[in-house]
Amino acid sequence: MEEKNGVDTQTERAARPIGRVVSDYRTPYPDPVTLKAGDVLTIGDQHSPWPGWIWCTDRDGKSAWVPESYVEREGNTGTMRRDYDATELSVRAGEELAIGEEESGWFWCTNQAGQSGWVPAEHVQVQPAENAR
Repeated sequence: MEEKNGVDTQTERAARPIGRVVSDYRTPYPDPVTLKAGDVLTIGDQHSPWPGWIWCTDRDGKSAWVPESYVEREGNTGTMRRDYDATELSVRAGEELAIGEEESGWFWCTNQAGQSGWVPAEHVQVQPAENAR
């Protein structure tokens, strides 16, 4: 994925599927955690409204929902299998987003301003290729 200073470039956004936001979403987590492959985590027992996500806390005490498939679990601890950025993107109905990966009911999206983050898939309608843009 082509990025410049943590923001997706216009060329990279144009190559991705397009989605239209169907309902507003405001992130409740303004200070997201960024994890690296190999980071050791404590796994909490909080129940996620989205299957496939687990509550994890890093060694600095920052917590976030993390895709369960990204973590090698051993009891109540885990090790990150890959890098992960927990940034969520606040969006408004009608916005157009470039959609990256999908993970357990969430899309990694980039908005028209070049900001990227996770958005619940229920808030985004993927546009058929012929209707995109």
